Amino acid sequence: MQDRTRRSLRAEQVEATRAALVAAGRARFAAAGFGGTSVEDIAREAGVTTGALYHHFPNKAELFATVFETIEAELRDRSATAALAAGDEPLERLVAGFDAFLDAALEPDVQRIALVEAPAVLGLDRYHEIDERYGYTGILASVKAARSRGRIATEDPDTLAHLLLGALMHAGTLVARAEEPLEVRAAVGQTLRQLLDGLAGPSRTSTREAPD
Repeated sequence: MQDRTRRSLRAEQVEATRAALVAAGRARFAAAGFGGTSVEDIAREAGVTTGALYHHFPNKAELFATVFETIEAELRDRSATAALAAGDEPLERLVAGFDAFLDAALEPDVQRIALVEAPAVLGLDRYHEIDERYGYTGILASVKAARSRGRIATEDPDTLAHLLLGALMHAGTLVARAEEPLEVRAAVGQTLRQLLDGLAGPSRTSTREAPD
């Protein structure tokens, strides 16, 4: 019994250390960027030794990848929550999910880590693999639902979902790199809405008003 308790406490300590490193990495990468952050900076902020950091992550890039995946999971969950709150209409769910993502693109840590630095730090292949793992499934489900209800006409929902995800990520990057991010967020949000309305066609266009 005592051995099991000790193992359980040890596992909790290991998980707590890893979580502290991820949180510290997120804070440092958001503030100083990947190149401006050292493993010593992260370990110091997490309150652990560099040896503890290397026990959990082989290098700084792998810690960055974990931080990026953490943000991607949060973005997926936020978009899914917004989509569900929009009701049963699949195109409105897509609009709501896209809007939630674009709102998140205004946040400094999302901007710098997920939208600006991740492609360069991780390489495009790994970046797209992670991005599609978290973003593609929800978009595909909405596209298939819209198709089954006659809201959009597409012979290839898989390809359409990939293209919509690419458009959304590029829109987020435009927001993240903009000198006036609020203005760009409004503009790309309206353009994405128009894109989705165009897929619906004249007789199936969304009745929601675009934001000012």
